[in-house]
Amino acid sequence: MSTAKREYKRVTVKSLVDMKKNGEKISMLTSYDYSMAKIVDAAKVDVILVGDSASNVMAGHETTLPITLDQMIYHASSVIRAVERALVVVDLPFGSYQSDPKEALRSAIRIMKESGAHAVKLEGGAEIKESVKRILAAGIPVMGHLGLTPQSIYKFGTYTVRAKEDEEADKLMEDAKMLEKLGCFGLVLEKIPAKLTKLVSESLTIPTIGIGGGKYADGQVLVVHDLLGMTHEFNPRFLRRYMNLYEEMGKAISNYVSDVKSQDFPNDDEQY
Repeated sequence: MSTAKREYKRVTVKSLVDMKKNGEKISMLTSYDYSMAKIVDAAKVDVILVGDSASNVMAGHETTLPITLDQMIYHASSVIRAVERALVVVDLPFGSYQSDPKEALRSAIRIMKESGAHAVKLEGGAEIKESVKRILAAGIPVMGHLGLTPQSIYKFGTYTVRAKEDEEADKLMEDAKMLEKLGCFGLVLEKIPAKLTKLVSESLTIPTIGIGGGKYADGQVLVVHDLLGMTHEFNPRFLRRYMNLYEEMGKAISNYVSDVKSQDFPNDDEQY
């Protein structure tokens, strides 16, 4: 399998399938606002996920459940205005697609029309089959999400690793194949055993994106605030922090406060 890296001026859903075929790993990060998305896109991240994790990271909620469709559209619109290269995928929030395929389609259409996003992501397998079919039939690209599905946290009762037992692992494999057959262009696998990620990835022609799923996925995704160390209380095994911005930003702001109090800022060169 070739590992040659191709340059993409604009990443599309087809690009991701080609990356898998060519053995090139896919990079994916979250963004929720214009300024961060500008930085992430310039760094040549392949996929930007406007995740419902904005509920936690941006709004301070305990779960992803409270965020609304209108709020997701706001975040997605902000990100889209910044992006020149990456594929932008937007989470359909809890309550906007599970109960009614027609409502699912309306929600997806609103995201695509009002934000300009490139694709949507839904959590779940067989239980949301009709919603996925309806959205795909309208020509909207869909990314699936299996394993730990945070919108179902109250059903699971915990954020522990999923699909460790054979029965759940078998269902996850069936759901993955079903989502591929329906026409999904990719699949997020969250917090499942690495050996299961390997089995699923090797069984599909569409790319898998792991978060806590080990090295065998076709790509990886992290929350950008976690990667940069802007959050400091969230410490799962799968998270690698590349900076400690919580500490660095705190120091910078403390220095600013000190300089204002001491009348060192602004100085003569910093006024008109």
